[in-house]
Amino acid sequence: MRRGMRYVPPALLLLAVLELTVFVLVGRGVGFGLALLLVFAVSLLGLALLRREGMRAWRGFRAAAASGQPPGRQVTEGLVGLAGALLLALPGLVTGALGLLLLLPPVRRLARAGAQRATERRVSSMVAGDLFGPRRVRVYRGAPQQTPQTPQPVAEPGQAIEGEIVEPRRP
Repeated sequence: MRRGMRYVPPALLLLAVLELTVFVLVGRGVGFGLALLLVFAVSLLGLALLRREGMRAWRGFRAAAASGQPPGRQVTEGLVGLAGALLLALPGLVTGALGLLLLLPPVRRLARAGAQRATERRVSSMVAGDLFGPRRVRVYRGAPQQTPQTPQPVAEPGQAIEGEIVEPRRP
């Protein structure tokens, strides 16, 4: 089993307890019937948004593929939207609030950037380049450390340096 997968069952149990606690607290505050109606309304909204976000993600992917651009940005944007809509569709007030947060543009941009970084860490540089396009690499000028095998190029500001990204060897 993967390292992070062992935390999934306890996290799901904690989420269920949290959902039940929040539902009971909201039910005491506004009444059981209104709390139940709120959960159903949020779930129906999530189901409607799930279809809309799925279609938006598919159209973005097709448009990027048709124009010859890397589809990674549209795919991650669509996945974040689908995750938000799916969280809204799940019955519960906590998951509904999290799903609603993921649909807000500033939070959506942050989540998309995080998903892109996580994807870039898990795939090879070549695949990441195909998905998200060329990457920007910052080059800091420091003390040159030249060895006979690998001379360090020195560039003026604004000048491009040719090179390649080499994957580190994993033990």
